[in-house]
Amino acid sequence: MPAAKEIRTKIKSVKNTQKITKAMEMVAASKMRKAQQRMQASVPYAEKIRTVIGHVAEANPDPRHPFLVGHPEIKKVGYIIVSTDRGLCGALNVNSFRTAMEAIEKDREAGREVSVCLIGTKGITFFRRLGMDIMSSTSQLGDAPKLSDLIGTVKVMLDAYAEGKLDQLKLVHAEFVNTMSQKPMVKQLLPIEAEDSEDLQDNWDYIFEPSAEALLDGLVMRYIEAQVYRGAVENVACEMAARMVAMKSASENAGTLINDLQLIYNKARQAAITQEISEIVSGAEAV
Repeated sequence: MPAAKEIRTKIKSVKNTQKITKAMEMVAASKMRKAQQRMQASVPYAEKIRTVIGHVAEANPDPRHPFLVGHPEIKKVGYIIVSTDRGLCGALNVNSFRTAMEAIEKDREAGREVSVCLIGTKGITFFRRLGMDIMSSTSQLGDAPKLSDLIGTVKVMLDAYAEGKLDQLKLVHAEFVNTMSQKPMVKQLLPIEAEDSEDLQDNWDYIFEPSAEALLDGLVMRYIEAQVYRGAVENVACEMAARMVAMKSASENAGTLINDLQLIYNKARQAAITQEISEIVSGAEAV
């Protein structure tokens, strides 16, 4: 049985770790609420701009914007994969990477080439180790990602699509279901899937300056950037929720370990006292 001093040292160490995990849990909970607010604030803009694109595209069917028209044959697929910069957030990144790899394997089985754009340190490390074709990457966006930090990275993929180097572009990120549940999702960014004309207004009227084509080009770029930004913000909310749950679980496990060590310490102390009493009694009888 370990000495009582060693057990006391272990108990102290675990208690210090428990203090850290509890503090991290509270910090993550506070940041999660702020991330949820940013996530919810990004939704109306992304949905409204999609409706406007639908109106402009329907009002001006010719010429069609290249981002609205699918390529006849899909040979090259691009993925924008959002991950976290830090760990200690449970299986959040693992689930996203697994979902991304399943989608990538399906494309490869269909004979398609795959390139990736990576957002987040964990994703860069993971896919670089796999030897993937990384077209662009960015990291260290912080807890409040800015659109300006994403534009350059995303534009590389958009330019590749416009130049015919990519036939399809997809976005992979974690979707915030609730505090206890976050699930990875894969959605198509390009070509932009047409909105059902029944969901559009029956009548609309636009005056275009300088031209409908120039306006549509700007709208489509803003729409893609908004979708990626929304994915990055939602991934941060998922990260904070996953970290809060992971740290809560770690704190509870530390408490259980402390109780177990305390029991072992009490037994060791009791055994030491019993041995001392036995030695005293034996010494007294010998005298």
